[in-house]
Amino acid sequence: MTTTATAATADPRPADLLIVDAEIVTMAPDRAVVPGGTIAVIDGRIAAIGPAATLRAAYPGSPELDATGCVVVPGLVNAHQHTTADPLVRSSIPDDVPAQQAIFDWIVPLHAAVTGDDDELSATLTAVESLSYGVTTLLEPGTVAHPLRVAAGLRTAGIRARVGGWGWDADDAPYAMPAADTLAAQAETVAALAGDPLVTGWITLVGHDLVSDALFTGAAALAERLDVPMTWHLSPGPEDAAAFAAAGRARPVRHLADLGVLGPRLLLGHAVWLDDAEVDALVETGTAVASCPGAYLRLGQGFTRAGRHTALRRAGGRLALGCDSHNAGDTPDLWRAARLFAGLERDRGVPDPLRADEVFALATVDGAAAVGLGALTGSIEVGKAADLVLLDTRTIPWTPRGDLPTQLVWGAAGHTVRDVLVDGRLVVRDRRVTTVDVDALREEAAQRRAALLRRVGIDIPPRWPTVPATEYSARRSVPGGAPTPREGKAP
Repeated sequence: MTTTATAATADPRPADLLIVDAEIVTMAPDRAVVPGGTIAVIDGRIAAIGPAATLRAAYPGSPELDATGCVVVPGLVNAHQHTTADPLVRSSIPDDVPAQQAIFDWIVPLHAAVTGDDDELSATLTAVESLSYGVTTLLEPGTVAHPLRVAAGLRTAGIRARVGGWGWDADDAPYAMPAADTLAAQAETVAALAGDPLVTGWITLVGHDLVSDALFTGAAALAERLDVPMTWHLSPGPEDAAAFAAAGRARPVRHLADLGVLGPRLLLGHAVWLDDAEVDALVETGTAVASCPGAYLRLGQGFTRAGRHTALRRAGGRLALGCDSHNAGDTPDLWRAARLFAGLERDRGVPDPLRADEVFALATVDGAAAVGLGALTGSIEVGKAADLVLLDTRTIPWTPRGDLPTQLVWGAAGHTVRDVLVDGRLVVRDRRVTTVDVDALREEAAQRRAALLRRVGIDIPPRWPTVPATEYSARRSVPGGAPTPREGKAP
């Protein structure tokens, strides 16, 4: 492992920060773990890694962050996280309705009704929650109406992100437009975010069977011309294959291959229900996949019956992890997604399931590579962005210490996050987000939730009765008495 400490002594100057006396999980190619290590951060980048005494001498007078008792890991990469509408009504869509009903009776109407203020606040809320879990990079796979407001919300929180406005040319869909108009809107979003140090644009189509061939091919050509990546949804359940067949198309991935739009620029959200030929096409073209296990379980989409992600990875395919939305995965906790992925793949009995160390790589270095950010983030190496997470091992979940990758994945260590840096900036310090007034955010989110539900005309009666404390106490004080359930109001 190299450091820049020796070179720096010729012209000593302070670093922006020294993270001192940590156990560093580098996720570098050799997967080295460095106990008692110190990291120097300059201009948002990792300038050196080495002993504290050496780096203090190389960068005299630098401010320090004491990491004694902490494991430092690369910031996690969430490759598929919606940030609009759903966060304001999180955990509200019933979990006893089919996936298609959840999407078209709930999610689509909610997205059609959000305002720009809703989207910006919702994005900030998602980013704040993500940062608290140690997610430093978030890829938004498409907001519906206000992508620049979403970008502003993410930027406020200080997370690294990609953002785009959903493109689709299906009939009667909210904000759908003809292919040419959709492509123009995509280009405008990318241009508006060009040069942003953290939040950049990319091409985002809805995907499924809701996009014409002209829009698929046009998006691929636009991404090539603008030199940006692209993403869309495909085959989270069996419906896409059936719809493509009904339209006289080949299976979804094969159809995209025939169109010539697969390739290393493309990140497919989900790609669960695939056949062997589709897996082969993804591997051959270098097309990446974002797996969101929590969402498939919440929506009952058959991940344990049909998922091919281990086969894709073992064949050399590019794979990352995601959490989807707040009414599918219900939380942008990538630690939980990693644990679910590892457990579900083992329990399905797939040959050679991914080990904990391999799954943690999907959440960090390999995930970053899959989404085209491998040169920037995902590992702790000199020259890369200082996207870092400090985990407090003096907590009970780390007592006693076990095998590091096993504890990171199966212990779902997100609840031990102490500090988080994005591009060298401390955005979480001592478990508190530093960039946003969380109390004010919480209050505004509650108000916007109520207003959004009123506009859409959705009433969510509680499944458990609401009984005022005075009434509950009075009834319980009578022998044999019990509170009388009564209809509550929507939360």
